[in-house]
Amino acid sequence: MDFDDSPEEVALRVEARAWLDAHATRIDPEKLSEMRTYRAHTEEEDDALVETARRWQHTKADAGWAAPTWPVAFGGRGLSPLLAGVFATEESNYDVAGRMFSVGTDMVGPTVIEWGSDEQRAWYLPRILTADDIWCQLFSEPGAGSDLANLSTRAILDGDEWVITGQKVWTSGAHYSDLGILLARTDPDVPKHRGITAIVVDMRASGVDVRPLRQIDGAIHFNEVFLDEVRAPASATLGPIGRGWGVAMTMLTNERASIGGGAMYSFEQLSQLARECGRDTDPVIRQRLADLYMRDRILTFLGYRVRTETAAGRMPGPESSVMKLAVSERYEVGGDLMLEIEGPAGALMGDDAPFSGRFQDMFMGQWAPRIGGGTDEVQRNIIGERVLGLAGDIRADKTVPFRDLPK
Repeated sequence: MDFDDSPEEVALRVEARAWLDAHATRIDPEKLSEMRTYRAHTEEEDDALVETARRWQHTKADAGWAAPTWPVAFGGRGLSPLLAGVFATEESNYDVAGRMFSVGTDMVGPTVIEWGSDEQRAWYLPRILTADDIWCQLFSEPGAGSDLANLSTRAILDGDEWVITGQKVWTSGAHYSDLGILLARTDPDVPKHRGITAIVVDMRASGVDVRPLRQIDGAIHFNEVFLDEVRAPASATLGPIGRGWGVAMTMLTNERASIGGGAMYSFEQLSQLARECGRDTDPVIRQRLADLYMRDRILTFLGYRVRTETAAGRMPGPESSVMKLAVSERYEVGGDLMLEIEGPAGALMGDDAPFSGRFQDMFMGQWAPRIGGGTDEVQRNIIGERVLGLAGDIRADKTVPFRDLPK
């Protein structure tokens, strides 16, 4: 493995830091009172956060940093995921809302580049870069989560329009999104993976009903989305009719690649929290911090493995699932530790909590990476089957027409 930055990485890191220093404020890990989590608890805070993030997105787009892995022809820099990760790591050290529109830049954009028509690329991609259009992912349903191909939302072609009826759930950011990529059942007479089509839906179209799901801390991140005979032009079809599963796999692959990028509370921040709370001499806390540090080092070496594979021209295989699972567990361990450090005060929220509840906010956000892009359980299945060679689950439903499956 190559443990050192390549000359190209060194040059990019220097360029990124110089640009970020000129356009943003670097975070001082020892000044916990100045930390911001960019997590909204009211509609007003949500609206203000969207506008703050949109301004930062415009700033990045002007310099080509909004989606650095995109081809230069589409407004990116043509960087490898490894080099783009260099920028994401540097950006996480600055006080910016850098990840709010990642559904558009990291997931939708690459999917449109691969599956979209020339007209779709020309219209959608520039507006994704600047966040003039904010996107969401209309995939999961009450009966189709980890088994996504079991989705039952229907789309029927009526002339030159789709008529869509169904329900989606756990849709991140739907309440402030302009557009969404929706998976719908368009042919129930073939096996479930083959009768799916991807369609771009206007989130403000007649018949779209977005119902926010307020979380225990008052924040809104997820939504239910009900679609009652929503009409979308046939030209909004992304990819061929009936090939939506391929579109979904492209989008989910990019989602898994993006998880773990951006801001994650650092070992240095938690060490400083222990000092400020007077827990830095507690042997139990010191042991937990040491465990966290070792997990961070493991993630670093897993990253080296992925980097070595990429540098050799090989696409990482199931080790990406190992990486995602390690990231998820790191969120869990770190989230629990930060509240343990605060002691009884960790049960408080908002201004009553230490540092105005910033660490409580981060604790409440730890679950998203453990579900998005495939749950921890799904990653363990992949590791079991493709790394350990264990027998896979019996899937008798893969050859049965969707209409004939038990409901």
